[in-house]
Amino acid sequence: MSLSRNFIAGLANSAWSAMIGLAMVPLYIKYLGIESYGLIGFYVTTQALLQLLDMGLAPTINREVARHSASGNLKEAGKLLHTLGVVYWSMAAGIALLIAGLAPLIAGHWLQAKHLSQLNIEHAVMLMGLVIACRWPIGLYQGALIGAQRLTVSSGINILMITIASLGAVAVLAFVSPTIEAFFIWQVTVGLVYVATMRWAVWRVIGRLKNIQFDLDQLKSIWRFSAGVSGVSLTALVLTQIDKVILSNVLGLEEFGQYMLATVVVSGLYVLISPIFNVVYPKFSELVVTGDEEKLTNLYRLGTRMLATVLFPIAMVLVVFSNDLVHIWTGNPSLASSVAPIISILAIGTALHGVMYFPYALQLANGMTRLPLMINTILMIVLVPLIVAFALTYGALGGAMAWLTLHILYLFLGTWMTHRYLLKGVGGKWLLHDVGLPLLLSIFTGLIGYFVVQGYVSQTYIKLTGASVLTLLAISLSLFVSPQMRLAIRNSLEK
Repeated sequence: MSLSRNFIAGLANSAWSAMIGLAMVPLYIKYLGIESYGLIGFYVTTQALLQLLDMGLAPTINREVARHSASGNLKEAGKLLHTLGVVYWSMAAGIALLIAGLAPLIAGHWLQAKHLSQLNIEHAVMLMGLVIACRWPIGLYQGALIGAQRLTVSSGINILMITIASLGAVAVLAFVSPTIEAFFIWQVTVGLVYVATMRWAVWRVIGRLKNIQFDLDQLKSIWRFSAGVSGVSLTALVLTQIDKVILSNVLGLEEFGQYMLATVVVSGLYVLISPIFNVVYPKFSELVVTGDEEKLTNLYRLGTRMLATVLFPIAMVLVVFSNDLVHIWTGNPSLASSVAPIISILAIGTALHGVMYFPYALQLANGMTRLPLMINTILMIVLVPLIVAFALTYGALGGAMAWLTLHILYLFLGTWMTHRYLLKGVGGKWLLHDVGLPLLLSIFTGLIGYFVVQGYVSQTYIKLTGASVLTLLAISLSLFVSPQMRLAIRNSLEK
């Protein structure tokens, strides 16, 4: 399938997931309250932390399926998929038991609530474990579909299931029981249907093999790459989740809920980031196998420029107009004023994080797990004490400050270390032209928004109209100074 079709499918999936997620948040808060919404935030953080147990297997199946697809032998990937499926389902059962056992400890000694009883929290945590367990193998099947460049299939299933999970949850809260337990019971039900559908879809694409069985040799063949990715995942989780872990204990559930609300808003930027990574990673792997370095370099640079051209202007809107956006979204001016500064800082860090997905995809496509592990370890050593100090001193805002610090450092350190080994001589051009130029143009339009629109316009809807115009201006300026990008867009439209 073409890169453009896969990207459109992935973008539609991410956009719909983000939009329906944002639309549901005010309804969740309405029916559950901000404390219970804090529990949903704790569930999201727990799910992210448990990705450590994935041991790098989802990126591994992605890479292996892409490599088998490039060599025209896709069915061979089925042997590895079946073996990893046994591992994943066993881990899912272990996760459910682990969280159920820890639930009393978490409810009694970690989470701090004013209105929810300890028993309510304990039940909610147990149900969280079931939701995570039901959804756990989805990562394996999704990775296989993405590796086979079937993003249209993966995205279609995800859009359907996200819609059912979200709208169904609101219906349950509104007409059955407005409790956090009812919310998670519905998520368990949808999770079971979701994973069964993904499993059926991936085997349809790859094709079933006769007399298939668990094969330890399949695990031995990928353990080095998988172990390397697992180490990368461990350090990445520390870097991206430690703020939430600390804040969930340091802050009350209400303030932690506000921080998680800010992260939900900023996560909308991954609408662009995730589908691009899902497209370029298997394509990079394919180009590495075929040895076409010129095409790899062109895709690496042009892809980054295209992402930055759209991502940075949208992040600029979140920085300058976050208060207005949250006010309209929630209808709560007090909540908007509390959350807006956090959103502004998180948005800058997340945008910088987004462009670094390209060096990371390049590293994995070349089978180099030691390099991202080294980068993350250096960042972790520097940043963990900083996160703790910021969080304890500034609370929720400190978590956002630490996130921004992390990704400023990552941008420069990651670029330098990546291009010492891969695509040598490209790093400086990539950083200055493909990242730096769109960033400067977005800062320029952001300053216009701050001093002109925010300074002289009082009506919220007119402000947001001005924000839309400035976004288009920043994108247009980036296109104007990049003839390669204009040519790529024109060629894509002519196909």
